[in-house]
Amino acid sequence: MRKISLWALASLALCTATAQTKLIGFTDANAARQATMEKTFDAQLQAQNLDTWMKFLSSHPHHVGSPQGKANAEYMAALFRQWGYQTEISTYYVLFPTPKTRVLELLGSKPYKARLAEPALAEDRTSGQRSEQLPTYNAYSADGDVTAELVFVNRGIPADYEELERMGVDVKGKIVIARYGGSWRGIKPKVAYEHGAIGCLIYSDPADDGYSAGDVYPAGPFRPKDGVQRGSVMDMPVYPGDPLTPGIGATKDAKRLDRKDAVTIMRIPVMPISYEDALPLLQSLGGQVVPASWRGSLPITYHVGPSRDKVHFKMEFNWDIKPVNNIIAKLPGSEFPDQWVMRGNHHDGWVNGAEDPLSGMVAEMEEARSIGELAKAGFRPKRTIVYCAWDGEEPALLGSTEWAEDHQQELQQKAVAYINSDGNGRGFVGASGSHTLEPFFNQIMEDVKDPQTGVSIRDRRYAKSLVDADKAGRAKLLANKTIKLGALGAGSDYSPFIQHLGIASMNIGFGGEDDAGVYHSIYDSYDHYTRYGDPGFQYGVALAKTAGRVTLRLANADVLPFDFSSFSKTVADYATEVKTLLETQRTDVETENRLIREGLYAVAGDPKKGFKVPKEKEVVPFLNFSALENSLAQLKTLSEDYQKLVANGTSLPPEKLRELNEILFKAERSLISDGGLPRRPWYKHEIYAPGYYTGYGVKTLPAIREAIEQRNWKEAQEAIDTVSKTMQTYNAQVKAAVGLVSPKVF
Repeated sequence: MRKISLWALASLALCTATAQTKLIGFTDANAARQATMEKTFDAQLQAQNLDTWMKFLSSHPHHVGSPQGKANAEYMAALFRQWGYQTEISTYYVLFPTPKTRVLELLGSKPYKARLAEPALAEDRTSGQRSEQLPTYNAYSADGDVTAELVFVNRGIPADYEELERMGVDVKGKIVIARYGGSWRGIKPKVAYEHGAIGCLIYSDPADDGYSAGDVYPAGPFRPKDGVQRGSVMDMPVYPGDPLTPGIGATKDAKRLDRKDAVTIMRIPVMPISYEDALPLLQSLGGQVVPASWRGSLPITYHVGPSRDKVHFKMEFNWDIKPVNNIIAKLPGSEFPDQWVMRGNHHDGWVNGAEDPLSGMVAEMEEARSIGELAKAGFRPKRTIVYCAWDGEEPALLGSTEWAEDHQQELQQKAVAYINSDGNGRGFVGASGSHTLEPFFNQIMEDVKDPQTGVSIRDRRYAKSLVDADKAGRAKLLANKTIKLGALGAGSDYSPFIQHLGIASMNIGFGGEDDAGVYHSIYDSYDHYTRYGDPGFQYGVALAKTAGRVTLRLANADVLPFDFSSFSKTVADYATEVKTLLETQRTDVETENRLIREGLYAVAGDPKKGFKVPKEKEVVPFLNFSALENSLAQLKTLSEDYQKLVANGTSLPPEKLRELNEILFKAERSLISDGGLPRRPWYKHEIYAPGYYTGYGVKTLPAIREAIEQRNWKEAQEAIDTVSKTMQTYNAQVKAAVGLVSPKVF
């Protein structure tokens, strides 16, 4: 058998679709074949299919355990089989609470009983399916019946409680009310409980997605006064998935925790409310006026509280075990059937879920249909393609996590990469993921045209980045036109793959011109989406073209397009950031302590109690980063050596090529540690994780960064040492790749 040239891996420049011989990871001949395949793939995509499927899938509420949820799974499975995929419905059994009692009332001189309901609209045909809809609630709230004064805590994140402390406001024994935004919603009751609160309300302020942003639905896309954002408040930064089966698949006979021992279920009652229901509660607050950055757009003066009258709040749940139905559809590879390229989106919604998640799901389905047609015509992928439609993402990544935990050994051996999407809409491409895939994805963006402007989606994204950047950021962009991938935090089904199992992953979607305020409400419907989200499904087709190319090129590449240099540069930047964070803390503490000693620093408290002088803070020590710096310096050298070697056109026999590809796709595995992150061992990736107190938001080098933020210096040094050893293990993988492509080997 002939040897295969590896020169293409060295190309870091952005390439055009016509420059087929520079396709990253492909020989000249195979690049031409791939280009022909992709042209056929594009031509087969039909926007009408996306419209048809969304209309059916969103025709009724399809939450976990619902009749429509099961019908949707069977509908999609039948289509995948029709398209030529080996398809199964993989079912797990998870804890999914639904409310049986919801009471919220303001007591006292101006009593108010919250409506806790979203009215049907004549302009929205599915909004009136009352008997099928889940009520407005937060899943994994605690049961509770509490009566107490109310305190406003802004976004309800740790920094807000620091501000409350400076103001002399205590939430112990109180019910708190927080605005949506600023963090994963589950952080708000978590932090409230840590500060002694006994209940938590979360409301949507019109400043964020209501009338301040634009006309409200149905006149415009934004949240009406009685719209409510449902959602989970499970403590997913500790672990996602079924709270009763951490680390193992929730099969019928799985050993389950007692519910009281499930640490991810909230300890206080929590409920979301509309800004119509929030207004009387906020009007009842006395106390100090809130800081300027805390003020929303309701026609009131915002006060911190406590309230003049008490609030009564009661929640009771049915704590049921419900099935979640995942669709797993495989197209076996012609050469490497035991190497899997995985592509997924979830199919469950809180109600009718047109934008979230079906806009992404129908794009994935059309992508799969077109690839199925290619396979029938003889364009079989070299590697196995696995299409996944996950159930139970909304409550806590239930379907994907349970499936990944149940198949973890097989996945660690076979999974090349996992490509995720979720909601999708009109606008600009956005992508986050493993930074080894950054040059590869930049090339793909150049090869997909934006349906609105006709330029490449890369050029349109780059133009937006230039417009949005400040002066320094603009200069940096002009010097380097590479579109950076974001880092993956939490919020969708990639988490179990990258953060638990160390499988290189990406999350891709379009948006930015589809702003709306119907997220997780009954108004996230086919009528709303086809009017405001992506009329004509043009960007659904663009997503299919983009994610389809990622999937097809990973499935067919001669050499997998993982780039060590881009990863090396990115992690070096993260290391610089955490060192800067430490130095900033040291400077701030030194300044604050000096002011305290000189009697110039005091914290404003309750005006009746005067001011209080804080104690001096512990001096920030110097930490030893030398081992990490050395491992990153070695990675820089090794990654540059690898790029130079493959740039010289080194060839490998087939058996060595297979060995190289296995090193490339398993390299990400070496970035996970067996012990996992402090206080949350389920999260094992040492480079990317959701923040313990941000949830959605990513923390890079999380163990180091969060220890510094929490001023836990012993843990910070231990984390530096752990990450250094992790990087040394990763370097060994890169060194093995260098050894394989080095001419000295032959």
